[in-house]
Amino acid sequence: MSGRPAANRTTADAHGDVVLLLIGMRVNHFWAVHQWMPVMLAMFRMLAELKRDPSRGLLSRVLLTASPRTYYVVQYWESAEKLYAYASAPDAFHHKVWARVNRMERGGKVRGHVGIWHEAYVVPEGRYEAIYGDMPAFGLAAAHGQVPLGERGRSAKDRFAWRAPAS
Repeated sequence: MSGRPAANRTTADAHGDVVLLLIGMRVNHFWAVHQWMPVMLAMFRMLAELKRDPSRGLLSRVLLTASPRTYYVVQYWESAEKLYAYASAPDAFHHKVWARVNRMERGGKVRGHVGIWHEAYVVPEGRYEAIYGDMPAFGLAAAHGQVPLGERGRSAKDRFAWRAPAS
């Protein structure tokens, strides 16, 4: 998180559906550094690739640690189509890594040392809300922009009911 805190309360300036990807890894055996370190480094390399090419659709991301064993990234995407296009693009680093993981699993080389997972969500407009108090743009607001809370309503019920103007 970077930037200066916005004064008072704000909300995310998201319009339409919100696309989230939670993706991460779990170190099952700390001593197997040669197995889990490449997975961690690959995640950082993919994030760098996506930052260099915003047209791929990653709007923002938050790196998190759930425990000393579990690391993950919350990613905000322009659309599900762009998320899946990146995941399957032959020129993307993800495609190369996924092919390597599949080959290693078939050969029995990575079983058990490191766990990998992801969950993808498309949250329809009117099914999300956000509030930030004296915070720089973070999470959904970092992905879509930040507006004063009053622009979307004072209560969570009002913010859930907010719809983007028809264009």
